Amino acid sequence: MNDRAPQAVDRQLPTEEARDLISLVREMVRRDIAPATAEEEEAGRFPRETFTRLSESGLLGLPYPVEYGGGDQPYEVYLQVLEELAAARLTVGLGVSVHTLACHALVAFGTDEQRAAHLPAMTGGGLLGAYGLSEPAAGSDAASLRTRARRDGDDWVIDGSKAWITHGGIADFYTVMARTGEDGPRGITAFLVPGDAPGLSAAAPERKMGMKGSPTAQIHLDGVRVGDDRRLGDEGQGFAVALAALDSGRLGIAACATGVAQAALDAALEYASGRRQFGRPIADFQGLRFLLADMATQVEAGRALYLAAAQLRDAGLPFSRQAAMAKLFCTDAAMKVTTDAVQVLGGYGYTADFPVERLMREAKVLQIVEGTNQIQRMVIARHLAGPESR
Repeated sequence: MNDRAPQAVDRQLPTEEARDLISLVREMVRRDIAPATAEEEEAGRFPRETFTRLSESGLLGLPYPVEYGGGDQPYEVYLQVLEELAAARLTVGLGVSVHTLACHALVAFGTDEQRAAHLPAMTGGGLLGAYGLSEPAAGSDAASLRTRARRDGDDWVIDGSKAWITHGGIADFYTVMARTGEDGPRGITAFLVPGDAPGLSAAAPERKMGMKGSPTAQIHLDGVRVGDDRRLGDEGQGFAVALAALDSGRLGIAACATGVAQAALDAALEYASGRRQFGRPIADFQGLRFLLADMATQVEAGRALYLAAAQLRDAGLPFSRQAAMAKLFCTDAAMKVTTDAVQVLGGYGYTADFPVERLMREAKVLQIVEGTNQIQRMVIARHLAGPESR
């Protein structure tokens, strides 16, 4: 291999346990994930067996309590695991992030009895989760959602549709936000809905430009009945539940974006070091050297930003503004870095024989999910200048 080929990221980790964890993840990536990525993404094949192995290895509950099957890892460690997974295959990295997001309401707002009943299977029992907030007519304006849950004795009956659901149709459980009261954010409640509940169905998966191996689908709830013991938090608290989860979820997207950007940088560096024109590697030419330097700086800056936000979260300090900044910067950087990687490879970058065209297509969705980057700018501006005048 060329001596200028990329090396593994030199990570600053807080404990020896965390270093062992990253080594475990890298071995799983090398053995189980990376070899099949191109073929399975092209075929649109979801790697459920990979998620089973991740669950068995304790990687689906890393930031959650050990007494419920979690790993008790700080977010700064969990996010670096996500980055490693996403660099190998975004379908896997983003899938772990979404699963962790789907568990958040139970961990943060569930009762001890609810956590004991459900969380071990969700973190280490092979189950896969999905998060149901967005709807066909309620995306960025999530507080206007129309899915409704009504009381029927000790049960709730849920009717409505959710849109853009990662793992829609294959998830074992859904964290669903439904309206139980007045219009607006105060009338929403969170529920834990089994994936096999009668009345729950999924539409055909969306036909996407990237992440073809990760199913994204509408789900329909037609008289889905769940007991009150599956209500998470108080009635009317659901929008706060959703926002609390999204702050953490945005950090997951930032880490995934950094992984995608790192993978594109690595591919570009390896190609530029081996490709010869005019008698020398193209990495010797200043135009390419400066481009690679800019790409590397974007990746390092994004990593530093999401880790700084994670450290605030781990310390119990407010981190909403920093999470929005990390999501905004890292996903915009991923789009820029992957586009530049295609340019480094020239005509080869535009072919499916090299991974950079897939990485560029995948990077685009990260600017949209978990709140578009326009919404992130609104969130950041509100922290800086206060709410908009009405």
